Amino acid sequence: MVAGLAAAWLLLAAAACAQREQDFYDFKAVNIRGKLVSLEKYRGSVSLVVNVASECGFTDQHYRALQQLQRDLGPHHFNVLAFPCNQFGQQEPNSNKEIENFARRTYSVSFPMFSKITVTGTGAHPAFKYLIQTSGKEPTWNFWKYLVAPDGKVIGAWDPTMSVEELRPQITALVRKLILKKREDL
Repeated sequence: MVAGLAAAWLLLAAAACAQREQDFYDFKAVNIRGKLVSLEKYRGSVSLVVNVASECGFTDQHYRALQQLQRDLGPHHFNVLAFPCNQFGQQEPNSNKEIENFARRTYSVSFPMFSKITVTGTGAHPAFKYLIQTSGKEPTWNFWKYLVAPDGKVIGAWDPTMSVEELRPQITALVRKLILKKREDL
């Protein structure tokens, strides 16, 4: 009986250890066309998660740089994940369709875009709540950037005054490390 009890405890302990901690890729979000998407599809690649806005002073600089980064590094090892948000200065007043048309027509955006969300406060999207909680940094304006590792853990967070070009070396190094690991695993 004692041996059976000990075995049961060991099984429970093993099961508890097997449960992994929640990460960014555990969440779901609605894409810009209204389809529910599991962020799990991005696991195994580096992601730069950005709250975007069409009418912000940072829009042109960021959209151009984000698209160039996507073109240079994605989509097999890297993705910009864009989440439109109207919380800051009401600078994303348009519908999802209008936002998508603007981004694709003006900047030839090829990275994944999601439906307009709230990123802070009680109505914040759960994925952004996770980003804020784990990074300790909450967006206070448009174009906040969160760098997420292939395992879903947050590497860092930056406000819009940090340019995409300033982040490029860190992102590129993370992508390079991922590619080398994949080659080693072959």
